[in-house]
This record gives sequence, structure tokens and C-alpha cells, in this order.
Amino acid sequence: MKPVKIGLIGFGTIGAGVVRILQKNRQNIVDRLGTAVEVVCVADLDIKTPRGVEVDQNILTTNAYDVVNHPEVDVVVELIGGYEPARDLILKAFEHGKHVVTANKALLAKHGDELFAAAEKHKVNLGFEAAVGGAIPIIRSIREAFVANRIEAIEGIVNGTANYILSKMSDEDLDFELVLKEAQEKGFAEADPTFDVEGIDSAHKIAILSRLSFGTSVNFDDIYIQGISCITPVDIKCAREFGFRIKLLAVSKFDGKELDIRVHPAMIPESKPMANVNGVLNAIMVRDDLMEENVLVGHGAGSLPTGSAVVGDIVEIARNILSGASGRVPAQSFQTHSVKKIPLKPTREIEGEYFLRFLVQDKPGVLSKISGILGRHEISIESMIQRGRDMDGKGVPLVMMTHQAKEKNIQQALKEIEQLDVVCEKTVLIRVER
Repeated sequence: MKPVKIGLIGFGTIGAGVVRILQKNRQNIVDRLGTAVEVVCVADLDIKTPRGVEVDQNILTTNAYDVVNHPEVDVVVELIGGYEPARDLILKAFEHGKHVVTANKALLAKHGDELFAAAEKHKVNLGFEAAVGGAIPIIRSIREAFVANRIEAIEGIVNGTANYILSKMSDEDLDFELVLKEAQEKGFAEADPTFDVEGIDSAHKIAILSRLSFGTSVNFDDIYIQGISCITPVDIKCAREFGFRIKLLAVSKFDGKELDIRVHPAMIPESKPMANVNGVLNAIMVRDDLMEENVLVGHGAGSLPTGSAVVGDIVEIARNILSGASGRVPAQSFQTHSVKKIPLKPTREIEGEYFLRFLVQDKPGVLSKISGILGRHEISIESMIQRGRDMDGKGVPLVMMTHQAKEKNIQQALKEIEQLDVVCEKTVLIRVER
């Protein structure tokens, strides 16, 4: 049986990992697939730097369109990231009748409608397991394993950098900036960590998971996003006293009418499995009408975990090629005619419990002023912690946990509270997800 031939666009960390896996486990793949997978073209702007894997120098090129136009390539693997030229390269590959595997979550979150439609038009496969959760087979699970289940919610720790930072802060009582610097030195965080620590990367991923879970197109710009740079050791200590751990959580819930989708730091009860997923690990919880909650945990990034997900997609597509069964499983999980527009629930209408940390002057009557404003906005206090005395004139932390309240009431109350002359800085708000 003739081998399935792939072309690689992007020969960085993940691309080198893909080649390493294909070489190291070549026979294992042949035994499972029935034929070999061969790399026949590799494109990267830098084809001189050693990658730690041996490839034929004759298959290297600096022109990505050489891969797309290569007559022998069956599957194009796009690993360069970003919007352009990745989008154009994938569309050109489809036009040439080539299947595509990508790890490009940002592109799928922003241009998923166009890419899914093009793949269907040209009757080719689009694989993107590596776009969310690295080695965790969450996309394949949603598209196939949970096909009979009506998913109600999906929540996840889907950024290893943010999880590493929060875990380290929690375990060693360290400041955000110090841990971020350490994460960068260890290679867990990029030189510019904005996408990771400000929740943008997680938002790309929850947009994709929402599409697959609920059969709807999500406008990425409508997702509420808040990062972790505001979290301090004080917040983490207080969370622990209340019985919670703080995680950057991507949330998507469907109540049958509206989709509640957001990314933000969340207080999770210590008894929950998600609260105990630490370091660079990812975890994704799926709740449905048949099995209640399932939690998948694994490595969400890195050369080999992500490369493993890419190779899994390559082999799945190779099976389709060998059997002549393109499009056997819809790329977007739902049949195109069943994809519908679900309105997003406005953030102000969300209801939940809240952790509030005020920095206030150490004066009599401060608590009554703040609690009075909260009460006028129908917000009741469940518990409270006041930290120490003001020894340096900078204020003291006043921490509260609320009962169920509406987000719009919380925001209105905080706006009023922050106008008080006894409040020293902007309030820290962390939502509770039980």
C-alpha cells in the first residue's frame, strides 16, 4: 500500500516534535494504519538551524507555498500560527484538494466559519486536535465519544503558563511578577506572555470548544476575558482560608436559550478535581445530560504532547484517504445545516458568588459603609476576613465572600464603593465556580 505523504509548514518546536514522533514510532504507525506516513516537504523561514532530528535537506524550503503546491503532498500540516499567511495557505491547500492538520487555535477562533465551509466545499478533512489541550483528546471526544450526549457546560484550565504561575504562587507564596519571570526563564512562558496571562489564548480555545459542543459560531470579540495579572498572594491566602484555589478558567454554559462564555480567574472549591490540577497541566470538564461530569487531564503544550495530537490527526486523515471516506466526521462536530446562532448571555446578567478584596483605610465605620452599599444593591455577605492593622498608611485588605448575586448589581455596587474616600485602590473581584 502506498504511503500517505505529508508536507509541513513550520519547523519549530512543534514541527520538529511531529517529525521526531513519525521517525521514532514509524513502525507502530505502520502496524496501526497499514502503511507509512512520509514527510516529503518541510517549509520554514529558517532551514539552517539544527532541530535535533534528521531530515533530507532536499525536502527543505523557505517558501510555504511549495508545500501547498507540492504534487505528492496528501496532507498539509500548518504549524506557523497567526492569521496570515496561515489562513491563505490552508485555503489554497483545500483548493488543491489537500487535507489539512493545524494547531492554530487563534485562526480557528477568528476564521472558523470560513475554514469549515471551505473544507466542506472541497470535500477535504480538517484536523485540529492540537489546537486545544495539547495531548488531551478533547476535540475527538466531543466530536465522536460524546456524540449522543447533550452537552450543558464545558469548563477548562487550558493554558499551562497561567496554571503554572498560579500554582507556584499558591504553593510558595510568591508574587505574580516573580513567578512570571521564573516561568520565562524555564521556557514555560513566552518573552511576551500577554496572550497567556491575560486570558486571550484560553478564549481562543473556549471559542472552539463552544462551537463543537453547542453547534454555534462564536464571535471571538464578544467573549468576556480577564487575565491573572491582578492576582496577589493575599488573594490566594484568603481563597485557601475560604476553602478554594484560584485558577484561570475558561467557561462555556448553555441553558437552552443563551450561551454564557467567558475567561477569568475563578475560585474553585478545593474538593473539586479541577482545583488540584497544578503546574503546566491542563484539565477540561464536560458536563452533559447522560454522564454528568467528565474531567480530562493532561499535558496541554510542548513539543511531544502537541506533536502527538498532530500525528493523531494525520493518522485519522490517512485512514480516511485509504478508505476514500473524506468528511466522515464533520470537522465542526455538527452537520452544517444544524449549526445555529445562539445568542450570548450578557455578562451583566450572569449570577454567581463573588470574592471581593477591598484595600481600605483603617478607620471606624468603613465596614458599615461598604456593607451598606452592597445591601442596597441586593448583595449579601456570606463571610469576611480583615487583615491586620494599617502600619504604613497604605491601607488594609478587607475581603468578603458574597451569596448569589447578579453581576450587574456587583458592578454597580463596586463603582459606588470605589468613590468612597476610605477606599485606597480598585477592588479585586474573583468569581466563584462551584
